[in-house]
Amino acid sequence: MGNTIITQIYESIKTLLIYKPPQNPKPFVLDEIEKGKSGHSGPRPEDGITSAVRELKTLVDYSRRLEEIMEKSIAAFRGNDLTSIERLPEEVEALKKVKDNTAPVLLSYDAAAQPLDKLVSPLLEENKAIIDRMYSSDINKDILIRRFELGGKQPIKAMLVFLDGMIDKQVLDLGVLQPLMLLDTGKTKPAGNELLTTIMENCLPSNQASPVSKFKDVADAINGGDTALFLEGVEQALTLSTKGYKQRGVERPQIEQSIRGSQAAFSEGLRTNTGLLRTMLPTNDLVTEILMIGDRIPQKCAVMYLKSLVNPDLVAEVKRRLKGISTDYIVDLGILEQFIEDHPAMIFPQMLSTERVDRAAVNIAEGRVALVYEGVPFVHIVPVTFFSFFHSVEDFSLKPPAGTFMRLLRIVGTLVAVILPSMYLGINYFHQEALPTELALAIAGAREKVPFPAIVEILMMEFSFELIREAGLRVPGLLGSSIGIVGAIILGQAAVAANLVSPIMVVIIAVTGLASFSIPDYRLAFALRITRFAFLLLSAMMGLVGLSFGLLVITVAMCSMKSFGVPYMTRVAPKTISGYDTLVRGPVFRQEIRPDQLNTQDSRRQPAISRKWTKEKPVGKKEEEE
Repeated sequence: MGNTIITQIYESIKTLLIYKPPQNPKPFVLDEIEKGKSGHSGPRPEDGITSAVRELKTLVDYSRRLEEIMEKSIAAFRGNDLTSIERLPEEVEALKKVKDNTAPVLLSYDAAAQPLDKLVSPLLEENKAIIDRMYSSDINKDILIRRFELGGKQPIKAMLVFLDGMIDKQVLDLGVLQPLMLLDTGKTKPAGNELLTTIMENCLPSNQASPVSKFKDVADAINGGDTALFLEGVEQALTLSTKGYKQRGVERPQIEQSIRGSQAAFSEGLRTNTGLLRTMLPTNDLVTEILMIGDRIPQKCAVMYLKSLVNPDLVAEVKRRLKGISTDYIVDLGILEQFIEDHPAMIFPQMLSTERVDRAAVNIAEGRVALVYEGVPFVHIVPVTFFSFFHSVEDFSLKPPAGTFMRLLRIVGTLVAVILPSMYLGINYFHQEALPTELALAIAGAREKVPFPAIVEILMMEFSFELIREAGLRVPGLLGSSIGIVGAIILGQAAVAANLVSPIMVVIIAVTGLASFSIPDYRLAFALRITRFAFLLLSAMMGLVGLSFGLLVITVAMCSMKSFGVPYMTRVAPKTISGYDTLVRGPVFRQEIRPDQLNTQDSRRQPAISRKWTKEKPVGKKEEEE
């Protein structure tokens, strides 16, 4: 019977109606881990067997080490090797320490402990087993273990552990391996930890070398790009500075650009950034404390301050908050800020974030604390006030009138960016009598053909402007700025031509957008942009009364905020000693007092008369009198 149309229809209906098991394998589904199957949720049944195997392996290594020493002793006495005979007591003493570590109670405790909690063993094989367990060396190809022997008549087994890609191979070869492999152990009398000290002081040219006893310290050093040296019979490891991973160099500031002033910006390297700050502040009074942040993946955070100037309570509070963080991993200073700031629910920034080295140095010199985080090209300054975000490095590079004008311009631009759309909306809805008759008629005539109310008109333009701003940030290079300019022009012209918005609305939104760019700090500008939308809703409901209510609420909230013990609105509320550096930028030679709210150990920056040459007679007058 041929394959007719009827049979095809029949087969199709049969295929639809009759169930057939799927031929493809089941898709992958990420199920939850059952309790007891993960090594972190509790002890597994095979842990006891594994611990027993480790204990037995340790005893076997100790027996093998004892056998080697016995064979060396027999050979030394038969060959009348005086050098070897003199070294026998030292080796026996080292073996005795190994025997003390193989007591059943210690073995049982050590086998059950986590690798990071263990102490460095005098047995090289035991240390290798711990390293293998810590870094999963059977599958992890980043960890490298280099075995070798210290030369001479009495060779000593050694082991180097490092991460590939994190070290400088030339430093490792010439500064570590070559001196160690050429070392004559026959001339080196000490053994045990004394041998490690002798090697560190007389053999290795590395600029940083320190002995450690815990594997936690060993892991921190290896993860940071250092190399760990283990020696047979030595209860300590030696960490050597061999860092060589690639880092971005010092470049020009990309966000906080300036005409005058330093052109150096921070990079991702912690030590690069601390070095840049020390270049700007060449004094022994500058202190750098490094703390580890993160439980599972610890990262370095440097706390920098001038010891003789900063308030000790401020430093203690900063360190207390940093040490009180308990989380797996912090990747950025912005995340760290949310863990330690006083008011995490407030949208206003409570730390000053800067990429400029000179700006961070100036704040440290005033008595503040700088936080430098590994892998972040920004530095956070604490404590700060609301007016600190309107200051720029160029304010002091220019004359006082120019610096004051720029600061007042930023304040006016901030007010315009926050309240201009809300004022227009409130006047348009509730207070038309506040406008001159001619202006009110002009606005009404421009909006005659617009089918939407003013609130919809403003929100459409605001969201369009925000989309253009976001697109300009996300598109790389010069194309982003081009998209922003062209998009704004085309969108505004097309919206007016289509009678979707009025021309006056395009002008208001354009002025508001330009005014928002006058705010120096990006995070403060973002917070004020969000506040602008809240003010729009209040103005739409209650007019200028709603706008005034919103401004009052924001002012009260900001006056109640603190940044590491300093009131956020200082020097306005509460009132403090004026230093000619809040809104008005006074002459530098008149700023004798440091910011009063910091309560530094030395409040005086300079004497009352800093230009002492003005009290002296000119050189020509002195010569005439003589």
